[in-house]
Amino acid sequence: MRSDLDHLPLRQQADLRWALDVLFAEFEEALKGKLSEKRKQGRILKVILYGSQARGKAVRDPAGGYISDYDLLVVVNNEEFTDTEYWEGVNDRFLRRGLVNPSRHPFHFIVHSLADMNDQLARGRYFFMDIVREGIVLYEAEGHPFVEPQPLSPETAHEEAQSYFDEWFSSATGFFDTAGYALKQGRLKEAAFQYHQATERLYHCTLLVLTLYTPKLHDIQELRRRCEKLDPRLIEAWPRDTRRARRFFQKLRRAYVDARYSKHYEIDAEELTWLGERVAVLQDLVRTVCEERLKAP
Repeated sequence: MRSDLDHLPLRQQADLRWALDVLFAEFEEALKGKLSEKRKQGRILKVILYGSQARGKAVRDPAGGYISDYDLLVVVNNEEFTDTEYWEGVNDRFLRRGLVNPSRHPFHFIVHSLADMNDQLARGRYFFMDIVREGIVLYEAEGHPFVEPQPLSPETAHEEAQSYFDEWFSSATGFFDTAGYALKQGRLKEAAFQYHQATERLYHCTLLVLTLYTPKLHDIQELRRRCEKLDPRLIEAWPRDTRRARRFFQKLRRAYVDARYSKHYEIDAEELTWLGERVAVLQDLVRTVCEERLKAP
């Protein structure tokens, strides 16, 4: 894998050095709070930059409302250390940096164990194979290589993608229909949760069909970001041009937890009707994107 950053401006190279410092410092801090010796033995084995920044195709257009992300893969020595509890400090630091200066490229990262990475590569998962092929190593501990990727046959890849579409699109449709029924019955919080689940499943469906991989996430904003990078046509589903549209989406995002557990969560029929219309648009777009991939030779 490559390790050069010469294609990036000096400011972005400095950003990545800062991110490495944050990753190691906050992970080390998280380990200090663990009582068992096993839970203190976490190690970061690799940090890899992937995506548009690694390919030299990053965009920075604050006026137009789009700034490419820094996408980082963090590889750790044990599955235990992929748990979100070890990375809350990193998430907080990255978030605060973006709030202080929203015009800078934001950071996003995923964490996988070396064993899982090698399993994904051995199974020919496109997402991870692309990272190995195009990514740039920012840090690498000696003696922990990736296995040689084993590409899937086109027939096997198509079969897997089709099975993912059949399962996840159908599941999303079921939640969408249930949301509409709950709305008609006046069960507004239940409808909000069901629309969230429909949205989440549509995004997982897209990722699985296009890459044969999806992260273990419920955050529809992060899932939206990943899917829209794969196919910008999906941007149409969620308007960002008004405060009202952005606020409604955030209510949907919060529904996964708050609509079920918070007595303070409020949503009305007007908001739910708008959300239902947008989820229907997303459903049509996802069907188009996925069916095009499945029909491709």
